[in-house]
Amino acid sequence: MTIAPWLWIPITIFAALAQTVRNTAQRRLTDDLGTLGATLVRFLYGMPLIALWLGFVVALGGQSMPPLTAGFAIWVLVAALSQMAGTALLLRAMAERSFAIGLVYSKSEVIQVALFSVIFLGETLSLATALAIVLATFGVVLLSPRPKGAVMARSWADPAALYGLASGSAFAISVVGYRGATLALDAGSPFLGAAGTLFWSQLTQTVVLGAWLLVRTPSVVLGVLREWRLSLFAGLAGASASAANVTALALESASNVRTLILIEVLFIYVVSLRVFREAISRRELAGIVLVVLGVGIIVATSR
Repeated sequence: MTIAPWLWIPITIFAALAQTVRNTAQRRLTDDLGTLGATLVRFLYGMPLIALWLGFVVALGGQSMPPLTAGFAIWVLVAALSQMAGTALLLRAMAERSFAIGLVYSKSEVIQVALFSVIFLGETLSLATALAIVLATFGVVLLSPRPKGAVMARSWADPAALYGLASGSAFAISVVGYRGATLALDAGSPFLGAAGTLFWSQLTQTVVLGAWLLVRTPSVVLGVLREWRLSLFAGLAGASASAANVTALALESASNVRTLILIEVLFIYVVSLRVFREAISRRELAGIVLVVLGVGIIVATSR
């Protein structure tokens, strides 16, 4: 099966769009369901779509799932548990101050992904990739919202920033886990490997978090079922984002994928301008330019 070397680029951009939609819906659900309830929504309501996606890939490719190994199971657990933690921390960051600041600070994951990929996956970083990471990350720093009259150091130390940075660390670990699991599955097809990895990881997340909430706070689970309309929308958007993310990670290095997905930050500011009619400062404009440059370098130098 011949796969275009650039295919991961539109898949990643789609993932960024779907993530923006999912985060918006989850943020609205946090007020009614709490952090863990809104986290469960992502996995529980996305599970049917993930199962359908796996069945479609298997039927279309005419291949069966390869046997599961202990190495694959370990990578899946790492990916699943760290993604759960990252989602909960991100929603907590949004609840502390604003939708935008939680997302922006969580994007610190790109540097951590690069570091973890080198250490745990043996990937190498080209000079162009390293430059793109530095430019895009500095752009994200410039885009970080600051309270009026506050210095930058304080902005980085407030609870919303700390939760956002912690979510970035958790997401970085999950990205490495997903790529490691896909490689360990050795399915022969990146699409089958990604679909199989995502199915088992999301099933783990749904069972673990669902069981925890049923035992500790069953009222939250009832609330998740009661808010099924918005929850279904958030779950489908989350499943779409996850499927695109894991597929891109099966096709390209984790560092490149997570740098390109910073384009999500630009989508947030487009919504801010077009929907809320908010002005952009020179500092924010400079941040946008740097993010675009970093993303552009990744796209231009991708093999």
